[in-house]
Amino acid sequence: MRALCILGAGLMALTAPLAACATGPGQADIGVAERPNHNPFFESWRDQPYGAPPFDQIRTDHYLPAFERAIAAHAAEIDALVAERAEPTFANTVEAMENAGGLLRLVTGVFYNLASTDGDEAMQAVERTIAPMMARHQSAIYLNTTLFARFDALYQNRANLGLDDEQTRLLSHYHQSFRRAGAALPQDARDRLAAISEEMATLSTGFSQNQLADTAAWTLVLEGEDGLAGLPEGLRAAALATGAQLSQPGRHLITLQRSSVEPFLTFSANRDLREQAFRAWASRGENRNAYDNRDAIVRMLTLRREYANLLGFPSYAHYELDDRMAQTPERALALLDRVWPYARAAALQERDMLQQQIASDGDSFALEAWDWRYYAERVRAAQYDLNEAEIRPYLSLDNMVAGMFDTANRLFGLTFEPTTEVPVYHPDVRAYIVRNRAGALAGLYYFDPFARPTKQSGAWMNSFREQERLAGRTTPVIVNVMNLSPASPGEATLMSWDDADTLFHEFGHALHGLLSDVRYRSLAGANVQRDYVEFPSQILEFYFASDDNLNRFARHYQTGEPMPAELVARIRAAANFNQGFSTVEYMASAFIDMDLHLADPSGLDVGASEAATLARIAMPREIIARHRPSHFGHIFAGGYAAGYYGYMWADVLSADAFEAFKEAGDIWDPATAGRLREFVFSAGNRRDPAEAYRLFRGRDADVSALMRDRGFAE
Repeated sequence: MRALCILGAGLMALTAPLAACATGPGQADIGVAERPNHNPFFESWRDQPYGAPPFDQIRTDHYLPAFERAIAAHAAEIDALVAERAEPTFANTVEAMENAGGLLRLVTGVFYNLASTDGDEAMQAVERTIAPMMARHQSAIYLNTTLFARFDALYQNRANLGLDDEQTRLLSHYHQSFRRAGAALPQDARDRLAAISEEMATLSTGFSQNQLADTAAWTLVLEGEDGLAGLPEGLRAAALATGAQLSQPGRHLITLQRSSVEPFLTFSANRDLREQAFRAWASRGENRNAYDNRDAIVRMLTLRREYANLLGFPSYAHYELDDRMAQTPERALALLDRVWPYARAAALQERDMLQQQIASDGDSFALEAWDWRYYAERVRAAQYDLNEAEIRPYLSLDNMVAGMFDTANRLFGLTFEPTTEVPVYHPDVRAYIVRNRAGALAGLYYFDPFARPTKQSGAWMNSFREQERLAGRTTPVIVNVMNLSPASPGEATLMSWDDADTLFHEFGHALHGLLSDVRYRSLAGANVQRDYVEFPSQILEFYFASDDNLNRFARHYQTGEPMPAELVARIRAAANFNQGFSTVEYMASAFIDMDLHLADPSGLDVGASEAATLARIAMPREIIARHRPSHFGHIFAGGYAAGYYGYMWADVLSADAFEAFKEAGDIWDPATAGRLREFVFSAGNRRDPAEAYRLFRGRDADVSALMRDRGFAE
């Protein structure tokens, strides 16, 4: 289970501010000198090859005029809909709403993606300007009582309109969006909701930009052999490449990007440096500097609770889960509470093993959080004759990408053809034309693999354009973003096991977008409930780790030899080692998220609240939460507020779903893959996700599959 994220538009919103910052070096000024007033956003590129945005023409100063024109155009379309005197019909109301805002979707699709991948101060300034503009625009739509009345009239009479299932689902989606925005409330409440939304947009943008800045502000220079002690050659080379990337050629640098700091904590034999790196990593966003996020957290939680109360919910958690599979915080917490004792018990056993390893080394200090990864690697090597440095040479980026494309082909018949026909937004980005089994265009796929100082941390999928069939056949344009440490020029980029697992996870999100086959954009691809959206991504992780994929694609980057069978066997034997740690660090963040959004934030001390949650669940002292509040972008700058539990919820589905393939006797079983495609990957939000899962599996998911997968005996 990867505690990562998918970024993108919420169901109600035209777009949502993403983990943020800026434009990329690939956005050159081609042709601009000859056409100084040219703005590529004002020229449709719907009919350009594969729907590719003209990244080579877009400049930062194009965005604000484009947003202003796009918002005005969309507002005019909404005004015309509000002024419509004819009785509301599905066509003149619901489909008219669905068709509106085309220019705004183009602009937001490019801007928010690039704001999260390639940053500069100018782009951040645009982001700060447009955040409240977009919030005001959205509130003006979804708090419009006349417009809501048209949708409400249709919704109340929906049984008599002759709608098919997808049309009914779309009508219900819009009606729910209006109600959850507060359109049915009195004027004073609607005014307050609009003001809250605008302030929240500004706070969320600030949180994200602070998170990026505080992450980029710290580096660790590794001096001499003492600083490099314990680091394998590949990691040394990556640290040297990072130094060159950050204008310090010849120096080995560690950054607070997870792909840099986690391997350092795993291999560095210098305990003092491990502590320095760990403390800096853990304290992002709470360093009493210009990037401190704690005041913003309190303000956001206060506004969220007020927002929920205005809508009749006792807490923001109740508001959010009212529109999720879990439905209530109690049901979400019931799942966490069921798994937690087993995860904690496993973590405590692991802790004792690591402490014994310290003693075996002749040391007497108590295990600390900055020691865990290092000694876990030592124990793995001692007990399973396995270490990550031995695995990395077989997990080159190019081979793993080939493996994920092969998985998509064998399961769903997709092919990925590399192309240079379309512009990219950064030289690191790769573009692929995606075709279905019949050879027809299925979409365009971008892959952006490497960390950059201006890129938000983590890994994600997003869309530049979503699939639909209402206004003609529109194929999706999808991007996967990662933060791998780039190799030195001419060298292969080698991945950790977790990196490769994450690659397949995010590719699962991409397939959710690329395989979408619905009529209405608002129901397409990953526009599903947040505790369901991780299901299609997490099932892909099982395919990465399958014997078939490892045998075919885990090949030594120098010799091309496959990963030895005895190494694969050792990996299998160690599969559940440290599973307690990884589950506990994730679940602690899920508990913190839920507690923050259930509690009254009056007088809140963020650190004290975090400590109280950890004490309540008896968190092992030697482990910290995977995401501490001050840099918890999922919940304060993304769409996972009161929803981080959703990874565990979806993990139950994915573990149970993969068992369907095992029961069929073939992980590539065509019949099972066909049902998975029809009812999950292609279906978007066409039906209730619980119903969709039952159509695929024939029953509800069984949590026991998750417990078996993690080695937690019940």
